[in-house]
Amino acid sequence: MNLPELQRKLIAAARNQAPDTRVPYAFEKRIMAPLAGQTAPDSWGLWGQALWRSAICCVAFMLVLGVGFHFLPPSSPDNLSQDVEQTLFAAVDSSADQAADVR
Repeated sequence: MNLPELQRKLIAAARNQAPDTRVPYAFEKRIMAPLAGQTAPDSWGLWGQALWRSAICCVAFMLVLGVGFHFLPPSSPDNLSQDVEQTLFAAVDSSADQAADVR
């Protein structure tokens, strides 16, 4: 395919067509002018801004938890380990109780 010949034929065909009177003069220039002044969004900048905002939220959450744990009454380590064990095995114990009720 001969690209310069094809381009010449297409331009000649376009010149033979009468301009459409329904489109106002310089319409495309009025549409494209505001678009030319805009820049492409900086995707790295947007990511950086979002990450900084999330980091600030995480630090604030950490500070609130730290202050909350600082003012909570201390618990004994033995009691804490028993509470954790009871919490972890609560589902197993309840399913064993249900199995015993079924028999």
